[in-house]
Amino acid sequence: MYSFLIFLATLALMELAAALLHRYVMHGWGWRWHASHHHPRTGLFETNDLYALVFATVAIVLIWFGTDGYWPLQWVGAGMTAYGFLYFLVHDGLVHRRLPMAYTPRKGYLRRLYQAHLLHHAVHDKHGAVSFGFLYAQRPEVLKRRLDQLKSVRTHRRPGASTK
Repeated sequence: MYSFLIFLATLALMELAAALLHRYVMHGWGWRWHASHHHPRTGLFETNDLYALVFATVAIVLIWFGTDGYWPLQWVGAGMTAYGFLYFLVHDGLVHRRLPMAYTPRKGYLRRLYQAHLLHHAVHDKHGAVSFGFLYAQRPEVLKRRLDQLKSVRTHRRPGASTK
């Protein structure tokens, strides 16, 4: 019972961790890898996919230590893996069409996720983006207003000011 609760808690907390990592690492000092994701892909893979390898490695190590006697690490690793699978289906499959999925959501929460991520990609550099979560998304109207506010701030900076 505790193992399953740890698995579910990890799965839920991964959205918070992923949103924070996306906002402050991928759109911060880790932009060098993530930038490839904000531009058209030219092949099967993009440099941003290195993040998936890093996170998968962490999950595998946790599962390995957990099965080697360090309970409950295997359940934390399993929750991370489940989150990664959902991320892969929704983000890579549904939104970015990296899987052969022809479905475009027309209503409901999947539509909201889809629109939120498209709004995130309305910005092609590391500053001024909205919606950093992957499985949670604010309403598109809220995100559009925030995007407009951020764009307004960027266009009203004094000429020559750094945008780093």
